[in-house]
Amino acid sequence: MKILTNSVATAVLLMLVLLGCSVKKYIPEDEFLYTGAELIVNYSGKVDGKKKLNEELEGLLRPEPNGKFLGMYVGLWAHYKTRGDSAGFVPRFINKKWGEEPVYFKQVNTSRTEELILNRLENRGFFYGAAASEVFRKNKFANVSYMAEVGEPYRMDTLIIERDSSLISREIVLSQEKPKLKKGDRFDLDRLKQERSRIDSLVKLKGYYNFNADYLIFEADTNDTDSLRNFRLYLRMKNAVPQSGKVPYVIDSIKVFPNYSIEEDETEADTVVYNEKFYIQEGTTFKEDLLDQYILIGTEERYDPQKSRLSSNRLSNIGNYKFVNLRYEDLKIFDSTGHLSAEFHLSPMTKRSLRAELLGVSKSNSFAGPTLGLAYRNRNLFKGGEMINITARAGYEFQVASGNQDKLHSLELGLQGDLIFPRIIFFVPIRERFSYSVPKTKISVGTEYLARGGLYRLNSFFTSFGYLWNANRYAFHEFTPININLVNLTYTTPEFEEILDSNPFLRKSFEQNFILGINYVFNYNKLNDRYRTHGYFLGIGLDFAGNLANGLENIFGESDGKILGLEYAQYGKLDLDLRYHLNLSREQTIATRLYAGWGLPFNRSLSLPYSKQFFSGGPHSVRAFRIRSIGPGTYRPPVSDNNSYFDQTGDIRMEGNIEYRFPIVSFLKGALFMDAGNIWLQNENEALPGGKFSSSWWKELAVGTGVGLRIDIQYFVIRFDLATPVRVPYLPEGDRWGNSFDIGSKTWRRENLIFNFAIGYPF
Repeated sequence: MKILTNSVATAVLLMLVLLGCSVKKYIPEDEFLYTGAELIVNYSGKVDGKKKLNEELEGLLRPEPNGKFLGMYVGLWAHYKTRGDSAGFVPRFINKKWGEEPVYFKQVNTSRTEELILNRLENRGFFYGAAASEVFRKNKFANVSYMAEVGEPYRMDTLIIERDSSLISREIVLSQEKPKLKKGDRFDLDRLKQERSRIDSLVKLKGYYNFNADYLIFEADTNDTDSLRNFRLYLRMKNAVPQSGKVPYVIDSIKVFPNYSIEEDETEADTVVYNEKFYIQEGTTFKEDLLDQYILIGTEERYDPQKSRLSSNRLSNIGNYKFVNLRYEDLKIFDSTGHLSAEFHLSPMTKRSLRAELLGVSKSNSFAGPTLGLAYRNRNLFKGGEMINITARAGYEFQVASGNQDKLHSLELGLQGDLIFPRIIFFVPIRERFSYSVPKTKISVGTEYLARGGLYRLNSFFTSFGYLWNANRYAFHEFTPININLVNLTYTTPEFEEILDSNPFLRKSFEQNFILGINYVFNYNKLNDRYRTHGYFLGIGLDFAGNLANGLENIFGESDGKILGLEYAQYGKLDLDLRYHLNLSREQTIATRLYAGWGLPFNRSLSLPYSKQFFSGGPHSVRAFRIRSIGPGTYRPPVSDNNSYFDQTGDIRMEGNIEYRFPIVSFLKGALFMDAGNIWLQNENEALPGGKFSSSWWKELAVGTGVGLRIDIQYFVIRFDLATPVRVPYLPEGDRWGNSFDIGSKTWRRENLIFNFAIGYPF
């Protein structure tokens, strides 16, 4: 095997050498293949930011030479080899994927490149520099060496604003109350352009609708200064600025079309005046008093681009409109101000929709089966942007590989309704003026039925009332002050009763069938911008239950831990999710995550309710272990319980993940990953020995590693992960690390090769 491996490596190396040597013979007789350029920059004075300047100058060296792979012109070789009719399959394939047109020296314009270098130096404040080049030709190859001489830069001595008596001139002066350009700053053309844009934005905020950054001009004077290499900077308006660019604008009228379409005839629509705005629609598509709450601009107010943008954002956030278009028309009337008319053209989405989904579900714990889902949506239910979502679900799953358990199956039925109001609903009227987005009120109610064949039947009812909103483009809040969950274990088999009798914690978690809680979720997400080198995500979840019920119980003198005859759960729960993405390029990322969850049962509660407990393992957790199969702690279930429904859950969870994501070809991506984590119990449970959290928790982590494939089509990702454990927490402490990697053994593959299928990235 070793001899064969060495032979293959030698053959590959020999092929690459042949590829590299074979390019030369294809170069035409009168051509030289351009192999690139180097830049030597000589500094004769003190210069800050040399590295950045060098990178900027090197970016001007054109053209780019042909690329290499391991020092060989593979793409260029493929191009040459496919010019004839007898080209083979391999060269054609390489040329299609990575082939390159040859870059000859005749395409290089050294004089033009020298001009670009000098121009860039002047734009960065290095005047009177020098640039030169030298060409080297040898054996059909050519390269260029560029030299640049750079002295000390010119720095600003004073900024002088030339002004007159006009209002616009006063606003320009006010824009320099917190100046961005200061004495001693190096001359930089890009910074001057940025400063013009900044002044333009500030002036527009004062109502100058037709002002333009091009109306401003900077002039540098190097003659009237006390020291060498200093300049005075003058800021003034150009002479030919039109009157419309010098006056602020006022909004005279606002028209709103709540049901706009190109075919709509405005003359046939009804016009209703509300809050000095004209609402034009046939009938009542959207109630005027409710729609008016989302519009921040008003008549007789100065034009404000920020309010205009936020008004459009708020109207889009309602969730009813496909397109929101705010148009301003200059009425060409000038006195001391200009005058505008504003029109909101709102194109609604389809009001009603019905969707059906038939899914084939396969879990890593050997259960599979079909799931049917139906979803009905109605937008603008009460003509105020309200949305109702009704979903129904029916799923059946059975054990594919029965192992030591037979006839395990499950039937799950669910019905849920969500009513979302795009405003705050409270006991007293609240007229919110959130500028960035629209806060929403969400009311949910639903029921579920779960029958685990031959074991138990469970009915549950839940309802909640809460608010959700975006504070800005990164921060999201969800506050649910009312969260009620009723769970009723309606039927149990003698077999299941034996399990509950042997595990008081499990019985208690099922008996706590009344949850009255309050929840809060905060997410801060900066992961979605692929052009950002560093991406961050912070997620915090708080969940408290039973405190109100306990207070009421104390008020009424009760002490049996029940409300309305139902035993209630009392606990506090905290989730912390930290993620960091290092984007090496647009398609290469190192993604990391740290997750910690802690649940603390209070008073009579020995553990969290079963539905609130943590689990570890599976496609979104430690992927080298089957779903819900890790822990708690060093606990290992008896062999007879493998592939059963009794998931391993706990009150505490800690987890860490790292994944390198890279492109393979087109929409197919690859990944290398490693996961670590476990769950623990807050209190000792004799039925789960080794499950309690201790100071040596880090010695009980499960660790796994693996590879993955992703089909990434824009925002839709299908994920396949194959993982194997490298640290097993339930083994004796000295034997937890390591894996035999006996790939030829069927038993080893069944226990140590875990396949995960999921939608979306894991974190």
